[in-house]
Amino acid sequence: MLIRIYDENPNEREIQRVVKILRNGGVIVYPTDTIYGVGCDITQPKAVERVARIKNVEVAKSNFSFICSDLGHLSTYAKPIPNHIFKLMKRCLPGPFTFILEANNNVPKYFKGKKKTIGIRVPDNSIILSIVRELGNPILSASVKSEDEILEYTTDPELIEEKFGDLVDLVIDGGYGSNIPSTIVDCTSDVPEITRQGKGKVEI
Repeated sequence: MLIRIYDENPNEREIQRVVKILRNGGVIVYPTDTIYGVGCDITQPKAVERVARIKNVEVAKSNFSFICSDLGHLSTYAKPIPNHIFKLMKRCLPGPFTFILEANNNVPKYFKGKKKTIGIRVPDNSIILSIVRELGNPILSASVKSEDEILEYTTDPELIEEKFGDLVDLVIDGGYGSNIPSTIVDCTSDVPEITRQGKGKVEI
């Protein structure tokens, strides 16, 4: 199923429709400020497993991130961070960045495995931020692209629906997406380090 939602002014009724699907354990494809993502409510383990199967990875070994609506979720899922890291995140977000932080015990166990970190995203896209706010907790973030190639289907919602329509419950058409991923910033030590240069540009 493909529905159109506009980034400039997301329709509240459509947002609630998406949230209902997520609360019922659904998996969706959604727009971000970079590549389209495939994800679910992080509190729905069966839905998380579905996303992992789509991405052909094990949940515990995956690099899934959490999409949050703002930095208010930081203390819920990440250990306390130094002030200079918080200021860096505040400067960059919302934006095309993934910040790697030390996870705390509130992160669902099926995500952690042997990992002790979590990726946090706050995209500059009002559609997904409206969905997360209405849902009340983060959404799992995994890119629809394959790791080794960027194909046309990753930017065109109708082609995404053709490829993923049978695997997910809903594809949101939020307009053409980007084919450049987020910039990953590792903040697990005192000195932040860019481990993947993507769309986001920042001086560290």
